[in-house]
Order: sequence, then C-alpha cells, then structure tokens
Amino acid sequence: VTMSPYVPLSLTAATSSDEEDDSDSSTKPIRSEKKKSPASLFQTGGDPPKEKKSKKKAPPKGGESEEETPETLQKNSNKKGKAKKSKKKEERPPSPVIEVENLEEFVLQPAPQGVTVKCRVTRDKKGMDRGLYPTYYLHLDNDKKVFLLAGRKRKKSKTSNYLISIDPTDLSRGGENFIGKLRSNLMGTRFTVFDNGANPDRANADWSNVRQELSAVVYETNVLGFKGPRKMTVIIPGMNADCERVPIRPRNDNDGLLMRWQNRNMDNVIELHNKAPVWNDETQSYVLNFHGRVTHASVKNFQIVHSSDPDYIVMQFGRVADDAFTMDYNYPLCAVQAFAIALSSFDGKLACE
Repeated sequence: VTMSPYVPLSLTAATSSDEEDDSDSSTKPIRSEKKKSPASLFQTGGDPPKEKKSKKKAPPKGGESEEETPETLQKNSNKKGKAKKSKKKEERPPSPVIEVENLEEFVLQPAPQGVTVKCRVTRDKKGMDRGLYPTYYLHLDNDKKVFLLAGRKRKKSKTSNYLISIDPTDLSRGGENFIGKLRSNLMGTRFTVFDNGANPDRANADWSNVRQELSAVVYETNVLGFKGPRKMTVIIPGMNADCERVPIRPRNDNDGLLMRWQNRNMDNVIELHNKAPVWNDETQSYVLNFHGRVTHASVKNFQIVHSSDPDYIVMQFGRVADDAFTMDYNYPLCAVQAFAIALSSFDGKLACE
C-alpha cells in the first residue's frame, strides 16, 4: 500500500487517497508568485523600494529546489506505518544549509525569503517534575543539528509562562541568554510572545527599551470539543518595505497584539490561521499534507497560512516520534516566533492526547 504525505490529525492510522496529491507543491513559494509574492502578503508599512523587487522574485526558485518532488514525498511517507525506527532521521527532507553565526541575531531574524528553515523540537521529561515542566529544545534539522533555542514553563506562575533561552543550560529570567517569553491568559486559550525587552513599567524615557510583542496565538475549541482539529489564529506584526518586522511595543495591556486584533485595529498587524484539514472518508480522519515532514497522527499537528494564499505555508509543526516534532517556518517568521507558537500548542489546557 502506498501512503500519501497526508497525515491525520486524529489518532487513527491513515492512508489517504492519492488523488489529493495535486497539492504537493503547496509549500513551494514559486506557486504563490503568480498571485502575489509571499513578501507582499505581509508588508504593511509603505511601498518596497524598486530595486528590492527583483531580489524578491529570485529566491523562490532556489527554495523550490529544496522541496521534494512528489515521487520522493511518496517515498518519505511510505515508511510511516513501521515502528519508530531511528532511520526516520534520514527520511525527512532536511533543512537547507543555513549559517548561524550570531545565534541571538539569527533567532530573531525573519527566515530568508524562498527558504524553508526546517527544525526539530525535542521534549525532555527527565528530572524531578518532568511531567509538569519538560524542557523543549529547538535544533536545525540537518546533519549538524545546530542548537537554536530552549524553552520551559516557569514554576509558581499563575498563568502558563514559558521562558525561551539561547542557552540550553540557562533557562533563568535574569540571565543574559533570556531571549523571549510566551505568556497565556488565565483560561489558557490566548498567548502572547514577547522578546527580552523591559516591562512597560520599567521603560526609559523614549520607550526604546520596552519589550516588543512578536506574536499572539488564539485557540478556539470547535463543536467537537477536543476530538476534531483545533482552530488557531496567529497574529504577528507586519513587515516594512525593507522586509523587517514593524516593532510593536505596547505601553499597556490594552495596546497589545491581542487587543488590536480584537478591536480590528489591524494597522501593521497580520492575521494568520491554521490550514483547515480535509476530512478523509477512507480513514475517517482529518488529514493535512505535510510533505513527508510529519509522520505521526496528533492533534498538535498544524500548518499556519495567510488567507490570501493558503498554498504558502508560513509555518508547520507535527509529531515524528513520542517526544520529537518537526517545526518548519518561512518568511516572515523568525525562530523565536515559530518556537513560541509551537510551545503554545503543548500547553496543558489544550493538550488532549
């Protein structure tokens, strides 16, 4: 039986029919070029300089060659039914060569246009309170397994509060390796991602040291409760004409990404959603095409897209083993944004496996 690259979101085993495979090119930036270049979907501040345009169109061709052809996709997922063998590592299409010279800079920089940054998240439950406070590690998914970020939920915090660090051994709030944090509301359904700037209460005169909000995530449970796919809305700052993130530094809680989104004040704000999975009659499950990058069914598997171009995958995340997941992101996301969005999906009030 040949298996397709579609992976179910429910926990039934899946072999989805091949006729849906025409979307195999869905993560190739080149397809979106006909509509709009991906960059233009996220630009909110002014027109791009003329000479930048030619640059923008070139990278997707490079990006395209990194994508798998449908044949190799087919092959990748063929092994899906077999037990968790360490061979999996070679089967997944790896990350293109990415130079990480300055880690702090790299993890806050948007992914290069036309390149999918492919990563792996591992969950470590070792230690005294391993069940409650596992540590999550993010590495580039390539031969070198370059370490990028670590994250862990803070203890004694009223709401879920994850610290994100560029040092796998130092997950303290005061350390110089602290790079960002993810904070939830009391219900555990809304999350905000901050960089390592200061709390507005401790702002200097010109507000330049105040923390930026990098992203927000809103989860809605659907009519099926936790049995069906979740609905996610991801809110991120827009990009300016130079393809840099527009800094959003709220001075109080009423000015953050979530409030702007709620009040439909969308200046310099971009709204993204998880891609709706397709119901598959044969397997009686919801499925999504992950192009061989995800091999295990899980309600945590998701893809994030812009509604104007659902073929351009901004980010995808999914399970490949009990405590291992792949996380791939594209422009305009940076590693900290993508990792924090992935961490939000592990949270206790949402986790339902």
